[in-house]
Amino acid sequence: MLSRLLPTFAQANIRLPFILCATTILASSCMQEREAQQTVQAAVPAQQATPPAPDTLAKAKTKQDTATIAITPATDTSWVYPGPKPLPGAILPGKRILAFYGNPLSKRMGILGELPEDKMLQKLDEEVAHWQAADPTIPVQPALHAIVVTAQGKPGRGNKYRLRMTNRMIDEVLEMAKKRDAIVFLDVQVGQSTLQEELPELVKYLQLPNVHLGIDAEFSMKNGGVPGRRIGTFDAEDINYATGLLANLVTEHKLPPKLLIVHRFTQGMIRNTQNIKLDPRYQVVMHMDGWGGPALKKDTYRRYIKNEPVQFTGFKLFYKNDTKNGHRLMTPEEVLALTPKPLYIQYQ
Repeated sequence: MLSRLLPTFAQANIRLPFILCATTILASSCMQEREAQQTVQAAVPAQQATPPAPDTLAKAKTKQDTATIAITPATDTSWVYPGPKPLPGAILPGKRILAFYGNPLSKRMGILGELPEDKMLQKLDEEVAHWQAADPTIPVQPALHAIVVTAQGKPGRGNKYRLRMTNRMIDEVLEMAKKRDAIVFLDVQVGQSTLQEELPELVKYLQLPNVHLGIDAEFSMKNGGVPGRRIGTFDAEDINYATGLLANLVTEHKLPPKLLIVHRFTQGMIRNTQNIKLDPRYQVVMHMDGWGGPALKKDTYRRYIKNEPVQFTGFKLFYKNDTKNGHRLMTPEEVLALTPKPLYIQYQ
């Protein structure tokens, strides 16, 4: 049973919320965001985290040294995505991905583990139908996005502040996905480890044609520290390592292009985006991962995703955190009104 495999270390999987300044949308003078009270989504209680300092780094438009292609009229004629022409078998931009995120061992880390399998898959079906109705011009591809390396509040074995899930857990996610012809994302929170240490452990799965990768900069503690006490960061070098590994697997095993989901909700989480390399063997999705009210989520998407899209874009919806303090969950129609229209949608 999955319950026998529950993590034994304190889990610090924290998604820091935004505080919406009263004039954030109306006046350019209120362009800083503050992180306030935090919600712990964990299998076991985690340490209380300390809010980080406001993000004050200037934003910069990403410029890619690659050719650009206009995505198909059925998707979004108002936006030109950077990058090489997609190879046969590429998922984007021909489909919109709808993913359920979490860890099947925890009811507190996302919808993937919150509900029993049958109910979770039924709810996934319902969301797919909602998005298909909202935009019938592009097929919706269901997905399960599982956290397979979780950031921890204590050092744990190896003093890396991260816990690797077992192959058995990953195998069970793959079995769930088969029931809906869903693709699978394996998500990595490195803590004080690195992508260079963690990703080779997942090659067995990443070489499968239906398995893709997600990396979460929030819990990448490059300069030490406890995950969740401050927001971590990835540099373009880290992302290029991940995409290089995926590209090699595509070439070696003659696979369709791989997807890389990069979580982001502040400027400083991803450094030197202009140096992120693009290649037809993989597709990069810069994913807006912040929670809060609709106005703030839209503004964050504009500032940190639209202004530095890298290639394709994503948007996360939190069933619980987005609806705190009297706020409501954004509808598919509202998300589709964004520019560019996100092609990767994630529910937690």
